[in-house]
Amino acid sequence: MTEKLFNLIASCYRILFARPSCFKFNKLLLELSLRGLGIKNAESDDTSGETHFLTEILGRYDKPVVLDVGANRGNYANKLLTVCPGATLYAFEPHPATFSLLQLSAEKRGFEAINSGMGAETGALQLYDRQEADGCGTEHATIYRDVIEGLHKVSATAIEVSLSTIDIFVQQRDLKKITLLKIDTEGHEYQVLQGAAASLACGMVEMIQLEFNEMNTVSRVFFRDFYTLLGDRYDIFRLLPGGLLPITKYRPVVCELFGYQNLLFVRRGSAQTVLGG
Repeated sequence: MTEKLFNLIASCYRILFARPSCFKFNKLLLELSLRGLGIKNAESDDTSGETHFLTEILGRYDKPVVLDVGANRGNYANKLLTVCPGATLYAFEPHPATFSLLQLSAEKRGFEAINSGMGAETGALQLYDRQEADGCGTEHATIYRDVIEGLHKVSATAIEVSLSTIDIFVQQRDLKKITLLKIDTEGHEYQVLQGAAASLACGMVEMIQLEFNEMNTVSRVFFRDFYTLLGDRYDIFRLLPGGLLPITKYRPVVCELFGYQNLLFVRRGSAQTVLGG
């Protein structure tokens, strides 16, 4: 569509629908469009695009090396190993109660569970979770109290946990490649990537999958931060239920959308091979 034709259609639409009486109709179109763009599709692994990614992309690898940061109880790890039984998987979880359940999954499925969080540097900090969980640990645990009390609207409880970095772990294990770095840390994803600076710089990380959502309004991390950090070395996609949506240019109006979405970064130059295009 040419710019001239688009502007004509947009002008006609404004004349007809840019009025308070059409608010519900416009809001409905917005909500539907968000789903079509891969946003707010959190109902299941199928709708979020995670199933497609695991089966159609990661499933091509015989022996991928995967780091699952924020592994919780091991649900993602179990799904991944079902698709890629030959994977070498390291799963990180800082919450001690949640880690005990992750360890049970690790013993059953044969991956390694590490009781540590990941960040930009080593140290200790407070991890917040729903007080109602009574120490059992939930998938909402985060280093940001306001995620629990501001977004989830429940009381938070705190526990001290330890942090390391991806670069330190890579050195400790003498890893030569990481097929997938999966990060689900409730708003802390950017800091995890900062702690992987050397690994990213040397090109050993082939793919990165992370969530971008309303938690980023609390951590004050924008899509632009990820784009600036990774955009010159990685091609960027948003997961869809049956494919990938390329994000080839940063535009705030279509990128800074703080709703649940899965982003995939594929090392530049290898996208065609990785994605089978």
